[in-house]
Amino acid sequence: METLKIKNATCAALAQIPLAEDYASFRQTVRELLSSESCHCAHYFALPDETGLTLVMCIANDTDSTLELLGFKAVEMTYPSLAVTATDRFEREIAENHGIVFSGHKWPKPLRTTPDDYPFYRSDNEEHHEVGVGPIHAGVIEPGHFRFTCEGEMILNLEIMLGYQHRGVERLMLSKSMPEQRAMLAESAAGDTAVGSSIAFSSVIEALSGFQTDDYTKVCRTIACELERIAIHTGDLSAICGDVAYQLGNAVYGRLRTPIINFMQKWCGNRLGKTCVRPFAMPYDLTEALREDLLATLGAYEKDFTQMSNKIRRFPSVLARLERTGTVSTEQANEIGAVGMAARASGLQRDIRKSHPYLAYGPDFIPVVKHHGDVYARTRVRMEEIQSSISLIRSLLADMPCKSDISVPETYSLKPSSIAVSLVEGWRGELCHIAVTDASGGLSCYKIKDPSFHNWTALELAVRGNEISDFPICNKSFNLSYCGHDL
Repeated sequence: METLKIKNATCAALAQIPLAEDYASFRQTVRELLSSESCHCAHYFALPDETGLTLVMCIANDTDSTLELLGFKAVEMTYPSLAVTATDRFEREIAENHGIVFSGHKWPKPLRTTPDDYPFYRSDNEEHHEVGVGPIHAGVIEPGHFRFTCEGEMILNLEIMLGYQHRGVERLMLSKSMPEQRAMLAESAAGDTAVGSSIAFSSVIEALSGFQTDDYTKVCRTIACELERIAIHTGDLSAICGDVAYQLGNAVYGRLRTPIINFMQKWCGNRLGKTCVRPFAMPYDLTEALREDLLATLGAYEKDFTQMSNKIRRFPSVLARLERTGTVSTEQANEIGAVGMAARASGLQRDIRKSHPYLAYGPDFIPVVKHHGDVYARTRVRMEEIQSSISLIRSLLADMPCKSDISVPETYSLKPSSIAVSLVEGWRGELCHIAVTDASGGLSCYKIKDPSFHNWTALELAVRGNEISDFPICNKSFNLSYCGHDL
């Protein structure tokens, strides 16, 4: 069957989405598209209306930089699973939220509920033992339960159960009508990706409003997103050093994160970048004084960052902990639909900034790709992406466009019976926001996908065959989001 092809951060009429005559055709088309490494599932969800449920598949096609949409009108409550590993979690979400049973699903378990009788994987081998961690975290972050099956000190299997928070972000997006309320919800979907999520939200609202932002706004948003990437990657490098007891790296990277987030506070009043991005225009100007401050901040940062990173690359005791630890192969990453930094560390050329350009990014952007798929590869991706972000920000500041006199609406109306899709390459990976309107132009469905939705499976695979003492460093090398999963 044919698909509807649209570009990133654009909208289309719901009636344009081709609906399969039968589920077999829908299933075959999806499986054929996802069999190509250049295509991956950006989102798969059930869209309710007065006549029932429509299954909507959104596939990111990197070959022609399009998003392919297709659907199927569900008339029954049981259908065969797509039997594609990359869509397993999406089917579990649909089943949990709407009651559709996907027969033949290899892991039909709750996704965001935590029943007392949760069916964990069990081993009958008397030489195996289980280690349960959580849901109360040993630190101060969100809850999640990790169930290890081990033989001695070696991890044979890890099963991660999330869903303790029941935040209801997507539901609240529909019940709140004030633009600022929705913007605050979007940036809180994952607090460490406030800028990336705000860009995705702003893009779908602007697409549905028919509003074109000026080049100044696009460049400012790009700079904000790259500053967020630098800050979080730097903090994660500090944590990785701490997990292998390299205190110098832990201290230096921890210090280097501070001036970056302090600049964000100067710019928008919040160190995590909240309120920095809003639909239609930048709430806070990037003034000439702020630009000079940013260049000076990056110059001081880069000197110490480069020196510290070079030390790590030559330090045998650190490399011994990072290399060949927590490996995810290219084949595994592709099979599970990994995205973002985790995918690129395993050899996948998957970066929305290049494959589906938006804002000031373009097809000439060069992603950082490594091929070993271990903790060290994910560490190197962070290091080199920081350098890439610094270069990009300097380039944008050197040719900063002037702010236009475009009229910015205080409120907005949305195109009726339409769908808008926005993909944003946040620091962790691909964010996907989808907004659907009803016949009167009101939001009838809002779907958010954090990159962690794909990549928690990568962590489960990464720890197999590693000692349980290596779990903290494997976990930190991904730094996935609990709250981004528990929407």
